Amino acid sequence: MTHTVPPAQPPSLRTADSDRLLTPIVRAAGQAIGDYRMIEDGDRVMVCLSGGKDSYTLLDVLLHLQKKAPIDFEIVAVNLDQGQPGFPKDVLPRYLTELGVRHDLLTQDTYSVVKEKTPEGKTTCALCSRLRRGILYGHARRIGATKIALGHHRDDILETLFMNLFFGARLKAMPPKLQSDDGTNVVIRPLAYVAEADIIRYAQAREFPIIPCNLCGSQENLQRKVVGEMLEGWEREHPGRLTNIARALTRVTPSHLMDRDLFDFASLSVTPPEGDRGFDPEDYPQREFLSGVQELDMLG
Repeated sequence: MTHTVPPAQPPSLRTADSDRLLTPIVRAAGQAIGDYRMIEDGDRVMVCLSGGKDSYTLLDVLLHLQKKAPIDFEIVAVNLDQGQPGFPKDVLPRYLTELGVRHDLLTQDTYSVVKEKTPEGKTTCALCSRLRRGILYGHARRIGATKIALGHHRDDILETLFMNLFFGARLKAMPPKLQSDDGTNVVIRPLAYVAEADIIRYAQAREFPIIPCNLCGSQENLQRKVVGEMLEGWEREHPGRLTNIARALTRVTPSHLMDRDLFDFASLSVTPPEGDRGFDPEDYPQREFLSGVQELDMLG
């Protein structure tokens, strides 16, 4: 069902404080959009709205940029009702209508499928996300969307990096822009540079009508949650560490890793004499270096 409504302001939730908190988020999102050319003139952007803090923030960011950016692009908010028991069907339609945003409401009972197919004690995320992706990709094609915007932020990307590193033995994270696995859509993550802490503060100021998830949100022992807590601990003890890790994902030196598909180690020789072009100066803080040395000494 598609709803087109006239522009309007949300009900007395915008404050000077929320506008102040939105500014750095918009700045970081604008930088990511520009760096990866996520949105172009004439795009129809389908914003996947789950009812969580991240996707609400994403929608606000794109609405702000839509007014300020030197290009024209269209926004269509889409929510998928997956048939979860107690899902408040009226919350998002009312919110989006008051906001003045065109929105499509989809209904498909993937909840029952996931509960039936997932063995007791196993995580539901993989199957749930696969079913959800298929439905959203199909809808994007039907409405002629040129981009699908998701609300993943910097911390989601870093959690994925360490999940793959610890449990999948791969150096792989979430890309800010990719071709969908069905080959028919381009998926973008405009919040790729935005820290979750900034989103939390903004969402609290905006008092978004949050809709909890009864699938992944109810699973307390997810490894992703453990990894997230690890990253939060690092940031508390060493402020700025997550920013450095995120920057590292943009500064990869294949010749100093071990992937033979990315770099031709077998053919490496002194001819031609190019030298070590990937050599990095030791520009990291000395305190951090000494801390690492002390940790090594403690280990033996």
